[in-house]
Amino acid sequence: MLSDSKLYKKKLHGWLSYAFASEVFVIVSLTLFLPICLEQFARDNGFLLPDRTERCSPVVKLDARDATPIPDARCVVKIGWLWIDSASFSLYVYSISVALQAITVISMGGIADHPPHRKMLLLMFALLGAISATIFLLLPSSSPLWFLSAPLAVCANVGFGASVVAMNAYLPTLAKESPEVQEILEDLGSKQDSSTALDGQEHHSDMGSEHPDSPLILRAPSDEVEDLKARYDAELSRVTSRISSLGIAMGYGAGIFLLIIALIPVTMLHGSTFSLRLAIGLSGIWWAVFSIPAALWLPGAESSRIPATAWSDDADTASSGEWSTRREIVKAWKRLGSMLRWGEIKKLRNTFKYLAAWFLLSDGFTTITSTAILFGKTTLNMQPSALILIGVLTPTSGILGSLAWPVLQRRYGWTNLKVIVILVVMASAIPAYGCLGFLQVFQGGSTRFGGLTTQGEMFGLAVYFGSVYGAFQGYARAFYAELLPPGEEARWYGLFSITDKSSSFLGPLIVGIIADTTGNIRYAFFFLVIMIWIAVPILMVVDVEKGRKDAREYRYSVTGVHST
Repeated sequence: MLSDSKLYKKKLHGWLSYAFASEVFVIVSLTLFLPICLEQFARDNGFLLPDRTERCSPVVKLDARDATPIPDARCVVKIGWLWIDSASFSLYVYSISVALQAITVISMGGIADHPPHRKMLLLMFALLGAISATIFLLLPSSSPLWFLSAPLAVCANVGFGASVVAMNAYLPTLAKESPEVQEILEDLGSKQDSSTALDGQEHHSDMGSEHPDSPLILRAPSDEVEDLKARYDAELSRVTSRISSLGIAMGYGAGIFLLIIALIPVTMLHGSTFSLRLAIGLSGIWWAVFSIPAALWLPGAESSRIPATAWSDDADTASSGEWSTRREIVKAWKRLGSMLRWGEIKKLRNTFKYLAAWFLLSDGFTTITSTAILFGKTTLNMQPSALILIGVLTPTSGILGSLAWPVLQRRYGWTNLKVIVILVVMASAIPAYGCLGFLQVFQGGSTRFGGLTTQGEMFGLAVYFGSVYGAFQGYARAFYAELLPPGEEARWYGLFSITDKSSSFLGPLIVGIIADTTGNIRYAFFFLVIMIWIAVPILMVVDVEKGRKDAREYRYSVTGVHST
């Protein structure tokens, strides 16, 4: 028993170490330095309009004294036969990376559901992402190969997204193997054996017995079994959310630490291209180094007790014992089409209800972040240093939120779904608060507080939003784990990731249209309130118990028929 406990701790620490390693890339590079660096690469190799003969100077020159942005003329860079705005270069690269990431996670879903291959995929994509980020250190913008920054950024983002899908596939198993859950499971097994034995005694007993207490005594073990089943589901739910939240907190903590370290050279070198490349390269080195414990401790092929044929959906493959990566990729795409048929959606309707809500919420939360930063910069005239401080405050409070909410959940006995609903309602208060700014505008009020009209309010809301968003990410992933068919975690977490990424363009696109049409980005807050609140009724109709039952009974066959 002691060896089992040590083995479980190694698995858990390996999983947490990868969260600690990979989240740094998102916080430091993907959301902050990488977009700026790509734009700078394009600008350093671009030309000014309209003549396109004079070399561009930086789009934003940071004055050493007050860091006030000084805009220059529009800059375009030639990619192939096309002239592209330097600012658009970063956006196009991100869009391509999102598309390739979606294709990759679909293709790898079936492979990552095979325990012997899950660890291999995680480490392979982690290495791809970490190396791609690190190479930025070796690629100056003056190099004739500067355009390689685009495929490097794409590979880094694809590596992160694909490896996280493999990482998430470990989560349900880690929760089920936790000591707390296993203790209840052992009690459940003993009670079920006792109940079976009593059923046998009842079958062979004197059917003419008139003892008034006999039926009650015989039913007691069955009642205890149902109570233990309910305890098992509740404890499994809590452990899943706790592990997920701990991973989010550790990842945020690592990201904040490296962000502070990276800001030192960025500030000292006044945001030069080299300082941006240095920050991205450091995130890649961190990613690689702290993935080593995951490589050592996460279970791989050697720890699997299930033969490869047990995972195959193809009867012919199972009988022959052959396994092919190419066949699994083709089957993954066929399986996606099967999963999205209306008949199959009805069989797992609660899982898909949650995915529909997640589609809206993931985009809504992401858009709140980008809109708030843009609002602070354009409407509140916040300086870059202040925006960077907000970038540090948000994940810092996210750590506190991801650790505090599981404590509140245990104290008040809330389900994962109830916590998610509470967090969503709290998040919707942020754009709703921004809408209140119109009251002062319409009334011509002279007070400079309330309705998100001052920079101080932005700092307060950054702390508030971070505490909500950090917890939401952990609970969203944990709750989804409860609705997944056993043994298909990677495939369904791939769909979870696709639902997130495929909607990531929608919110910013609509916000941009609103800002262009009205000339006031504050109107976008109305859209964000509506977008988030639409998801609440969808969440409320998710039947968790039925969803768990349907997921456990869900089976896949090559003919597309799922037996229950």
